[in-house]
Amino acid sequence: MEKKYQMPNLKDARLRTDNPVDIKENLFKIPKAVENIGFGKNFYLRTYGCQANERDGEVMLGIFKQLGYTQVFDTEEADVILLNTCAIREGAEDKVFGELGSLKRLKRENPDLILGLCGCMAQEEYVVNRILEKYQHVDLVFGTHNIHRLPQLLGQAIFSKEKVIEVFSEEGHVIENLPSSRVGHHKAWVNIIYGCDKFCSYCIVPYTRGKERSRMMSDVLNEIDEVIEAGYKEVTLLGQNVNAYGKDLEDGTSFAKLLQAVADKNIARIRFTTSHPWDFSEEMIEVIASNSNVMPSFHLPVQSGNDKILRMMGRRYTVDSYKEIYNKLKTRIPNCSFTTDIIVGFPNETQAQFQETLDLYEYCKFDLAYTFVYSPRKGTPAAKFEDNISDEVKSQRLQELNLLVGKYAQENNAKYLNKVVKVLVDGPSKRNKDIYSGYSETNKLVNFTPMKAKVGDIVKVLITETKSYSLNGIEKED
Repeated sequence: MEKKYQMPNLKDARLRTDNPVDIKENLFKIPKAVENIGFGKNFYLRTYGCQANERDGEVMLGIFKQLGYTQVFDTEEADVILLNTCAIREGAEDKVFGELGSLKRLKRENPDLILGLCGCMAQEEYVVNRILEKYQHVDLVFGTHNIHRLPQLLGQAIFSKEKVIEVFSEEGHVIENLPSSRVGHHKAWVNIIYGCDKFCSYCIVPYTRGKERSRMMSDVLNEIDEVIEAGYKEVTLLGQNVNAYGKDLEDGTSFAKLLQAVADKNIARIRFTTSHPWDFSEEMIEVIASNSNVMPSFHLPVQSGNDKILRMMGRRYTVDSYKEIYNKLKTRIPNCSFTTDIIVGFPNETQAQFQETLDLYEYCKFDLAYTFVYSPRKGTPAAKFEDNISDEVKSQRLQELNLLVGKYAQENNAKYLNKVVKVLVDGPSKRNKDIYSGYSETNKLVNFTPMKAKVGDIVKVLITETKSYSLNGIEKED
């Protein structure tokens, strides 16, 4: 097995060196042997998980199209099926294994079908071993570090008729010549930094995504120029921790400097995700407050309201320091919105410690929170802790927290009643083609009756009704 397959190794994935970022300008290539491999054939790509995965999906779309494939949205029509996976939670992985099981029928009916799995799950040892043991119909497995090798790997799977597994467990590179086929036409994602060095005790991402490695500012800004020229109205700067941007470049670059440079490009809207409280600087706050095209909407995961639990999580900040950042943002950008992530039922979390999380929520009154029950991820330090909180207690705590989430979501949205907000139009609602939807500057979902609005326009909407998780209104003519 070791000679035949390039298997993932979490021990190798943990390693961090002081080696400078290795930027590859010409690593992506399409060998002549596979140049026309996709002509007359269809591919199906399904992406699970975060915006980073979605952006990886756009790169893979670009590669498939360069190979001549046509995208389809029904697995029954596909010659290649690729699942681009997420490993952040156990539930996400269960969905993928369920999908792999259901696709076995198609493979049985069409032995020439290529079924592949890539992304974060592929970087986990136990996942690949499980595929080898129980999902023999999977033909191709590759990880997050070798998307650029999709043409070679696909060709190998097709021509050899043998299973191909190639997963690199390494710090990773920055590859700058990858193709892309963006899914939308008015919102663009732009990677600025890859990987994570925080090693929170519960999180598998540092192992699946490699070390923090920043793109050169010039390369980021060139991509920003491209999306502006293509007519995009909004760009989201992406990274596992965007605040750490530039720390590895040793040239004085920082996220604040990059953010200012992007703002100077005069694109209508700029967002960024995800931030870590540990790296949120005063300079960042000043840049955000000073530029109206940096949207006043912040996602800053807190995870817990108790300092001891935060230490066990490896979060490296305190509740007080989190509040300090929160208060500075609220003071400098008074009308901003604020969302967070929270885990309940972390090993050894007492009822009193959970109450402190509720107290923090009452203090911050978040616009929204993404709440999760703790689930151990194999290979992480927390997986060695005794998972000593019962499922019943976890469920009770989650329900209690979600009551607060709903309460403050509704209260915060109620403040928009009879006010006018600027909405970037995504298009007709899925449920009613006569109702359009889009997002406000503070990232509120707005459903509205259009007058002259078109997809990609930024329009003014009078809010006539508020709900917990959305706003309703009517387009207001100038």
